[in-house]
Amino acid sequence: MDKTYHIEIDCAQKNHDGERICGDVFVTKKIVGEDRVITVLSDGMGHGVKANILATLTATMALNFTQEHKDPAPIAELIMNTLPICSIRKISYSTFTIVDIENNNRVTIIEYDNPRTSVYRNNRLFDPPWQCIILNSEKNAGKEIFTCSFDLEKGDRILFWSDGITQSGLGTNKYPLGWGIESVQYYVETQLSQYPYISARQLSNKVVNKAVANDIYKPKDDTSCASIYYRDPRKLLICTGPPYEKEKDKELVEKFKAFKGKKILCGATTADIISRELNVKIIDSFDFTDKELPPVSSMEGADLITEGILTLSKVKRILEKITHNTVLGKGPADEIIKLIHESDQIHFIIGTRINIAHQDPTLPIDLEIRRTVIKQIAKLLQEKLLKEVFISYI
Repeated sequence: MDKTYHIEIDCAQKNHDGERICGDVFVTKKIVGEDRVITVLSDGMGHGVKANILATLTATMALNFTQEHKDPAPIAELIMNTLPICSIRKISYSTFTIVDIENNNRVTIIEYDNPRTSVYRNNRLFDPPWQCIILNSEKNAGKEIFTCSFDLEKGDRILFWSDGITQSGLGTNKYPLGWGIESVQYYVETQLSQYPYISARQLSNKVVNKAVANDIYKPKDDTSCASIYYRDPRKLLICTGPPYEKEKDKELVEKFKAFKGKKILCGATTADIISRELNVKIIDSFDFTDKELPPVSSMEGADLITEGILTLSKVKRILEKITHNTVLGKGPADEIIKLIHESDQIHFIIGTRINIAHQDPTLPIDLEIRRTVIKQIAKLLQEKLLKEVFISYI
């Protein structure tokens, strides 16, 4: 995959009105050894727990079979033959869309019964060459699989969705037959013309929110929109802890100044070093937005300044539980994660001077040393949010 550019992937979802569990399932996996990313959206029959089980089974199989480089028809056959039969309807049914991006920027899309995947190039609808594969096995004869392949170009977007999007508004005066794929595609084009650099996360949320509004804010189906955006990487620097030797303070400051991207300082000592060397004043806030943590501060040249180890430990705890539906608060740890969401490459500079306070046995057991916490955060960022992470020590 071209290291010059970044693949941003996100999915927004809303449950069927009154349901606590979504019947649509979105999964994505980065195959590090192959420099490859596979993404799947599946819609299980109905809604609620049973739909979620069907969709989870389908998405997991689709991910695993695609990873093994199987052809589209065998993938579809394997999935359909494995799904459990509904005791009431006597059928097994779950849709899927698979997007497989390989290391040569070649994209392969495999789709079964989801609304047509839409590709946008230069912020306009782009129609890759689709092929229809008709299954001929005894059990699945006549079922149609659609597939296409093309090479990614900078700025390309791929959007795919469950029918909760295209059928939203069904029966209303405005959309008696539902929103429809063409109207959805036009809406996306309109958003791209107004906001040409909108993130994948923001765009998928806009589509889902519009669909929910079509249903008068009571979704009649599980509603999902996944979005992929191939673009220049957005970078974030997180500095935490003073350098091992005081003589290295200037080196830390030079790295901070030279970094092209957003910048966070975690820890009062770290912020004081930057403030002193750059002769820039730190402005403290007394707005306690999180009762567990000290308030944030601000300084010219930094996008966010927070306390150190307590805040980073909370960042780790939030990341351990984070999902596509997580609503972040306004606390310091939440603000760090918001900046992480907006970034692709996360660069950590970790000072290795030991803070005597963190060795106090009377402090909470979960107050781990800085390096351990950062390594755990890095692993979560790579596995759950598919971020590129770089760690250096000073």
